[in-house]
Amino acid sequence: MEFGQPYWFLLLLLLPALAALEWYRSRSYTGMRYSSTASAAGVARTFWSQMRVLPTLLRVAGLVLIIMALARPRLTNVSLERFAEGVDIMMVLDTSTSMRAQDFKPNRFEAAREVGKDFIDGRTSDRVGLVVFAAKAYTQTPLTLDYEFLKRMMDEVDVGIIEDGTAIGTALAMATNRLKDTEAKSKVVILLTDGQNNRGEVDPVTAAEVAEALGVRVYPIGVGAHGEAPVIIDHPFAGKQRRMMPVDIDEDMLRSVADKTGGKYFRATNKEALENVYDEIGELEKTKIEERVYTDYEERYPLFLWPALGFLLVEILLATTRLRRFP
Repeated sequence: MEFGQPYWFLLLLLLPALAALEWYRSRSYTGMRYSSTASAAGVARTFWSQMRVLPTLLRVAGLVLIIMALARPRLTNVSLERFAEGVDIMMVLDTSTSMRAQDFKPNRFEAAREVGKDFIDGRTSDRVGLVVFAAKAYTQTPLTLDYEFLKRMMDEVDVGIIEDGTAIGTALAMATNRLKDTEAKSKVVILLTDGQNNRGEVDPVTAAEVAEALGVRVYPIGVGAHGEAPVIIDHPFAGKQRRMMPVDIDEDMLRSVADKTGGKYFRATNKEALENVYDEIGELEKTKIEERVYTDYEERYPLFLWPALGFLLVEILLATTRLRRFP
């Protein structure tokens, strides 16, 4: 319960003064005069003589309840409606063998998958899907709100499942195709790769032009340290060997794709930088949430007003009958 006009409680400060005035008047009231009261000195006090202060207490209690009624006690029922305008996001993940490079811990692919799942956890009303690619591209998960299912499907992806290569244009075209018929006002592709387009039938710039025509923004992320990165390779005779391989990301092409679609290109050289990239994309593509609050008030002043009137009526009744003072 709350009070709609609590400033009425200031009147309670006057009640001690009224009580003090009543006490002073009762002490100074002489009543009827007798020549001697000695004969009544030993008479025991009756119940009603002890209750002579009751009308004053009833009056004070009634005034307190009237003041509380004036303060408008009420019950508040608040209802909230939320309207979310979600974003449709296709995540495109490179699974070529170069993603096993260990300039990220434990490697590029594992880091990208882990950070990608954290990004999914941060979405609320957005539909998110997954396209994976190497020499070819596949839709691992269509757009969905079932984030747990999406993360399980992401866990099933691994490097080497798809024929090796880097078909960036094909993957971008496939992700754009998944977004073309959606009704979302904001459509986004997050394209993560560590190489250059060397396979597939579609050029990345051509795919970007299609994305632009369909209102899809592309955020390419180039992953890999500058210079060289350690890679574990399987030698047919010597077994697993660790070699340094050059990092060769076609950043000019990725920037062109981003600029053409209204997105932004990012470079991540370690896992922490990749986390920051996803955080920034999350800020750029926030879900718009509108809230409408409806408040319903149920007035409760009668619960205080009627007892107050009752107290005052009983006070008047007693003061004019059984507890009346003479003269």
